Amino acid sequence: MITENGEAMTHRLAQVRERIAQACLDCGRTPGEVRLIAVSKTFDAPHITPVIEAGQRLFGENRVQEAKAKWPELRAGRPDIELHLIGPLQTNKVREALALFDVIHTLDRPSLAAALAKELPRLEGQPAPRLLVQVNTGEEPQKAGVAPQEVDAFIATCREQHGLVLEGLMCIPPADEPAAPHFALLAKIAARNGLSALSMGMSGDFETAIALGATYVRVGSAIFGGR
Repeated sequence: MITENGEAMTHRLAQVRERIAQACLDCGRTPGEVRLIAVSKTFDAPHITPVIEAGQRLFGENRVQEAKAKWPELRAGRPDIELHLIGPLQTNKVREALALFDVIHTLDRPSLAAALAKELPRLEGQPAPRLLVQVNTGEEPQKAGVAPQEVDAFIATCREQHGLVLEGLMCIPPADEPAAPHFALLAKIAARNGLSALSMGMSGDFETAIALGATYVRVGSAIFGGR
């Protein structure tokens, strides 16, 4: 059970923002180049609201159903909030995901690309979510994501066969390996495919990710505390 109050969370949010700004300065980047996604998965509205009130506007969720249960009310009257799907997306949840999320970080297989291409034209007056391809940089069998050697072909298929507009790439490095080589690999793949967004770096390694080009960092426990 979470007992920490909103003041503690907003204090940690301020600390994370300061660390992001310092990491940018340390590697010669402008702090505005890096956007912080507060990963609010498993936390309910009373824990998220203080972070919203502190000015945070980008939030990450892992599951469509969880987001659907809490975010319509949390976003009411706050049109500047962006909701990011950072967990796996099932093809049968695509229509709901398109209605809920502003950015989808986990495009990772041809069937999902096809499902997105089918549903996107049905959006009526609503901007299409921005799309990132998830890359399994560690080629871990238990993880989702496109294998590094298959990413170029997958990106071409998304663009040419399905007409999808891609913004960038996302990765989650293996927990037992240094993150830097995985972040560098993701940046290299993005550069050769003309992609500008890099979603990489979490609570334990986001400074390293920033030094290697991250444009989104996904920070949960360093803001909200332990789950």
